[in-house]
Amino acid sequence: MRYLCVSILCLFSLTLSAQDNKDKKPGDEMIEKYLAAETDKLSAKVLDGAKTIDEWKANRPRLYQEFMDMLGLWPIPEKTPLKATKTGEIEAHGVVVESVHFQSKPGLYVTANVYRPKFDASAKRKQLPAIVYVCGHSSKGRDGNKTAFQDHGFWFANNGYVCIILDTLQLGEIPGLHHGTYGRVPPRWWWHSIGYSPAAVECWNGVRAIDYLVSRPDVDPAKIGVTGISGGGAATFWIAAADERVKVAVPVSGMADLETYVKNKVINGHCDCMFLYNTYQWDWTTIAALVAPRPMLFANSDKDPIFPMDANRRVMAKLHKLYGMYDEKAQGRPSLGLAEYVSPGGHDYRPDLRVAIFKFINKHLKGDATTKVEDSARYTPLEGRKLRVFPTDDDLPKDALNGRIDETFIPAAKVVLPEKGKYAEWKAGMIARLKQQSFRGISNTVSVAKLRKGEQIFFKDVETELGISTWLFDAGDDTILFVLAENEKKADKDWNAWFQKNFPDGAFLYGPRGVVTNAWTSKSPPNYVDRSHLLLGMTIDQARVHDVCSTVRALPKKQKLMGQGQAGILAAYAALFEPSIKEVVVIDPPKSHKDGPHFLNVLRVLDIPEALGLLAPTPLTIIGGRDPAFDRTAEIYRLAGAADKLTRK
Repeated sequence: MRYLCVSILCLFSLTLSAQDNKDKKPGDEMIEKYLAAETDKLSAKVLDGAKTIDEWKANRPRLYQEFMDMLGLWPIPEKTPLKATKTGEIEAHGVVVESVHFQSKPGLYVTANVYRPKFDASAKRKQLPAIVYVCGHSSKGRDGNKTAFQDHGFWFANNGYVCIILDTLQLGEIPGLHHGTYGRVPPRWWWHSIGYSPAAVECWNGVRAIDYLVSRPDVDPAKIGVTGISGGGAATFWIAAADERVKVAVPVSGMADLETYVKNKVINGHCDCMFLYNTYQWDWTTIAALVAPRPMLFANSDKDPIFPMDANRRVMAKLHKLYGMYDEKAQGRPSLGLAEYVSPGGHDYRPDLRVAIFKFINKHLKGDATTKVEDSARYTPLEGRKLRVFPTDDDLPKDALNGRIDETFIPAAKVVLPEKGKYAEWKAGMIARLKQQSFRGISNTVSVAKLRKGEQIFFKDVETELGISTWLFDAGDDTILFVLAENEKKADKDWNAWFQKNFPDGAFLYGPRGVVTNAWTSKSPPNYVDRSHLLLGMTIDQARVHDVCSTVRALPKKQKLMGQGQAGILAAYAALFEPSIKEVVVIDPPKSHKDGPHFLNVLRVLDIPEALGLLAPTPLTIIGGRDPAFDRTAEIYRLAGAADKLTRK
């Protein structure tokens, strides 16, 4: 205990000093270099490593399942009744505009306008090609953002298409939420734990919109296209990759690459609907590659700051490689199925861009490459309120779940406890699922940390990965490793009293990445560091578990791991992956990962009480663990034949 008071005072002195400089924190350079290096690793995985078309085709079924899983749509959800309802129609510019709603899931309402040619009542109706138009971020309030893109609907209907324009979740007539981790206070970090992104909702709404279209007698189910700009451009990729019924895709300013998003920090200009969680650590262009060999026009603008041209060039080079594999006649030239259009200007539609979109779709859905195409801007927009699906607030459905769909869209796991005598088998299966869904490769990538003497006599600098510096403070007993959390807020006096009471012989104090002396800047929005980790297939808390495992491997004695609050759970997970840890003590643990710590997709596997149960037969003490939630932990220890190894205080 001789150094404990000094250690705590030094620790918080360093912290306050680091925080004095509000513009720069000591961990900024470290974490940004790390994210850049991880980005380079994933960006090198072009086409999942496929060198030939046969290799690609062999990998594609697995890649499709991984893609759907990363969206949170695997297993593919049940296609429940759409309950499609038309609430009105209006004639304008020679076409009929129907106001329609359907439920992509029970209670998840999609409001839309369907633009169709005006039919002669006495003539036999033909089946027409159809377009799913997915909207970008245009706020039209109560009218829904579908009303901002009327000109596209009018053009398509006047040129022999049925076009459905969908409201987005956040900006529709029944508003939901896109910005869960981007600037929301407090951020919904539990989205990471359940694996939820509004990208999944936009994709699923698009898939169900196709279901609706093909149910119409005036739609040719073999001729479906999808297009949209910005958020709608991203959704175009999601929908076309998810649904083979899409025969042509025209994403407009909808995808960059990891180098742009992470290394160049362009993620800061994008909301959560633009991204899935990169669980399987793909090169980002692999998403677009799932559209091949179907016709795709990659449309962009040359001065778009959030989809810059250098990224467009890299994406197209990779796509040309794949389309060229499919199209042997290309022989090094661009494939007929893949085209690019670059419009001069910023992030917006312009006449030349609209004309290029319409020409490409005409060519590939109607086989018409000769008809002169006019710009759609000539259609004077209707007043938005005339296109409402629910004309008044009183008409809005009372059972709509749009505003809280993030809570139910991806179901949390319902863990079935092991049968008596089968605990070992159950445990192995659960840990395997954790490694696949949340901690991919942790057992293979954790190396022995490098310990170096730090600036203070009792500090050690601990490198757990190349470029990642954590710290260790020798405050006494070297068989106890006490993990500190990022959100630890105890004052100096409280810390000293607390440690003297609970650690009369002292302990190693350990700060994983981003904690106290190596903290980095965190601003909301854009929550750059947290959100960038998701594009690389991890969370910060997962990386901290890695740090603890690596550090334990470098210490000479077998360790008792301890931690308070979320840090206690970090310690517990480290013990799941590091067999040399002989005991775990968690103090005042959270009852659910919804409260943190946040591991990617973890709630799709289990929650904290079950995770603690997986430690059996390792001795576990839960201080402040009388909450009924931890009765499940006790039951698992009992089923493991290790009830005497669990202590609850």
